[in-house]
Amino acid sequence: MHILRWNGELSPERIIMNADEKAIAGVLASYQEALNQSSTDMVMKLYAPDGVFMPQHFASSVGSDAIRKAYDGVFKAIKLEVKFDIAEVHQVAPNWAFARTNSAGKVRINATGQSSPEANQELFVFQKIGENWKISRYCFSTTNPPH
Repeated sequence: MHILRWNGELSPERIIMNADEKAIAGVLASYQEALNQSSTDMVMKLYAPDGVFMPQHFASSVGSDAIRKAYDGVFKAIKLEVKFDIAEVHQVAPNWAFARTNSAGKVRINATGQSSPEANQELFVFQKIGENWKISRYCFSTTNPPH
């Protein structure tokens, strides 16, 4: 996983993160691994109990039961091989932060075996629950050109 922030120029710079922001980067690395392993159980460990998953072209999934059902459906339909690049991580309050990422890789349609490029931009809102950062809200949209 790369961690880069645009410095307003034409080239990225390394992010200097505090301990909480580094912990959030770790959650993002775990999320990437969960997606690549098609593991709903791994995903669920990363979400807040009242989390919200907002995938492009679908209604929001609110709460653990709905999120589990949504990811089960995703992993039944597709197999992902993606890598996340962190564009920015900002802690905005003691228990709240957000991250903006970009991901790219491949997606395979399980029903057909057909593969194609996968690319998205993502926005995560994190909540610190106890000592752990959890995904509170997550949305994404494709950056692939239209067909």
